[in-house]
Amino acid sequence: MRFFFPFLFLSFSFTSFAQTADRPNVLLIITDDQGYGDLGFTGNPHIKTPVLDQLAEESTRLTNFYVSPVCAPTRSSLMTGRYSLRTGVHDTYNGGATMATSEVTIAEMLKNVNYRTGIFGKWHLGDNYPSRPNDQGFDESVIHLSGGMGQVGDFTTHFQKDSSYFDPVLWHNGKQQAYDGYCSDIFAEQAIEFIKQNQSSPFFCYLSFNAPHTPLQVPDKYYQMYKDIDPTAGFDDGRPFPDMSEKDKEDARKVYGMVTNIDDNLRKVFSTLDELNIADNTIVIFMTDNGPQQRRYVAGMRGRKGSVYRGGVRVPFFMRYPAQFSESREIETTTAHLDVLPTLADLCSAQLPKNRMIDGKSWLPLLQGNTVDWGNRPLFFYWTRKYPELYHNIALQQSDYKLVGQTSYNAELSDFELFNVNKDPYEQQNLVDEQPEVAQSLKQQLDQHFYELIQSPNLANPPAVVIGSDAEDPTFLNRNDASGERGIWAQEEVFGKWRVEVAQEGYYDFNFRFLSPVEPGGQMMLETETLVHRLENSNSTEETLTMENVYLPQMKGDLIPFYEIKGRRIFPFWVEIKQTQ
Repeated sequence: MRFFFPFLFLSFSFTSFAQTADRPNVLLIITDDQGYGDLGFTGNPHIKTPVLDQLAEESTRLTNFYVSPVCAPTRSSLMTGRYSLRTGVHDTYNGGATMATSEVTIAEMLKNVNYRTGIFGKWHLGDNYPSRPNDQGFDESVIHLSGGMGQVGDFTTHFQKDSSYFDPVLWHNGKQQAYDGYCSDIFAEQAIEFIKQNQSSPFFCYLSFNAPHTPLQVPDKYYQMYKDIDPTAGFDDGRPFPDMSEKDKEDARKVYGMVTNIDDNLRKVFSTLDELNIADNTIVIFMTDNGPQQRRYVAGMRGRKGSVYRGGVRVPFFMRYPAQFSESREIETTTAHLDVLPTLADLCSAQLPKNRMIDGKSWLPLLQGNTVDWGNRPLFFYWTRKYPELYHNIALQQSDYKLVGQTSYNAELSDFELFNVNKDPYEQQNLVDEQPEVAQSLKQQLDQHFYELIQSPNLANPPAVVIGSDAEDPTFLNRNDASGERGIWAQEEVFGKWRVEVAQEGYYDFNFRFLSPVEPGGQMMLETETLVHRLENSNSTEETLTMENVYLPQMKGDLIPFYEIKGRRIFPFWVEIKQTQ
C-alpha cells in the first residue's frame, strides 16, 4: 500500500476547434462524501477500488489538496475558482446553496472556446432558472435536485424513501424524466453517451456522483462484498483511528459498496475513452468534495465532513493527461479546489473570467516541473450553518502552519489551536502557547479574510428564483432553497419563504404540496410583497391545495405561503407555479 500525507472572450466558429493539444477534452469526476481514506490507494485494506487505484498510479497526484468542509461551498469554488462566499453560496440549504448567476463557471469559460459541456449527477448550486446547470453553461444536464437524492429538496425522489436511488425521476435539461436503474449507473451511462456524441470535438464532462452520500442505498451485489467485514480491523500502524459504533461499521460497509460501484462505472467510462481513441488527449480529474460524513478510516486525520480539521477538508486529487504529462508524479505544494478553473484555463487555452477576483492559482507551472511563488498563500476554511461565525469552526492555513478557531467571537489568542501540519499531519499538538507570534500573524490574516468575504455583494443580494419566464414554466420551489427559520428542513410548522422575481406581470396558478393532508376549516395564505391572497378551505383534506388565477405584478421579493388553522401555520413542502396568461 502507498500512503500520502503530507469578460472579454475570443469568438470562434464551432468548426475552428477539434481535439488538439490546445483543446484537450476534460473529464472532471467528483464524488460526494467520499473521504480521503475511502480508497485502496490511500491505505484502506478493505475497500476495492482497482480502477481508481490504477488512475492514481498513472496520474499527477496533488498530495496536499484541500476543499471546503461541505458540498455546496466546495462545488461553487470548484466551478468558479472563487471562495464560496464571493459566489453567494454560504450553506447547503436554508436558501444558501444558490450561486449568483453573475458567476462564470468552468462550463461557461470552456464554451467560449467552443467546448461541448455536460453535467451528470449532482449540481447543488440552484434548482431554478436562472441558476440551473443549463443556465450556467451546460449544454446537456441530467441531475437530481438539491444536495442529495431522497432529501427534502429533491421532491421527485424523496417520497421513494428507501429506494430513492433506484429508478429515479431526474431532471434532463430542466425537465422531469424517469430513468431505470441505480443512480450511479445512470449518471455514468449518461456521461458515456455524452462522450460518444462529442468525441470529434473538445468536450467538458462533469461527472458528479451523488454517492456515497446518504441515504446509504447500495445494490445488493455490492453490499454482499462487504457485509461480513470489520471496518476497524487491520489498522495497527499507530495513526489515530476513530471510535466506531455498530451503526458506523454498518454505514462503512454500505459506503464501501457504493464506492466500489463507482469504481466499476469508471472502468466503463475510461474504457469508452480508450475505445474512441481519445484517452491520451483527455484530461481526467478525480476528486471528492469533503471528508466522510460517518466515522471510519480517514488515514489518521482528525475530523470529518463539516470540520475544518484535515479529515474534513483534505481529499484525494488525481489528474491524468497522457498527451502532455505522461509520467506520474506527486506534487506536495498546497493546492485547492479554487485552483481547478485557472489550471483548466491554461491547459485548454481559455481566458479567465474578467472583472472579478479569482482566488485560485494555476498549477500548470508545477505540472511543468517549475517552482511557484504562491506556495505560502493562505487558505481560508469555515463551516457553520447560515453564515460564518467568527472564530467558530474556522481556520486559516499558510505554508506548514494552520490556525483553528473552535471558540467564541471574543476569544483570546490562547483559545485557538495552532498546528504544524507538516510535522503533525494529524493535528494533535497545539502549539499556540509555544509559538504565539505565528498564531497572532495567522489570526490577523484570518480576520482579514473573514471580514472581506462576509461583505461579498452576492451575500447581501442573494439570487432570486425567476418565475414567469419562458425558460422555466412551471417553476417548482423546493425546501432546500427555502429560507426563513434557521435549519428549515422537513418541519411542517416552520416559517419559510422563497426569494423570487416575477418576470412578467400576469396570472398564475399555485399548487401547494404539504407533507400531510391538511385539515379543513383553515385558510391558505400567500404573501408576496404588498399583496396578500387568501383561500378559504372548507372541506379539502388533500395534501395539495390550489390557488388559481392569482395576479402578480412584476416584482422582486419574498414569497411567503402558509396554511393557517387553529393557531397553527403550516409551511408547504413544495410549491408549483404556472403562468396562465
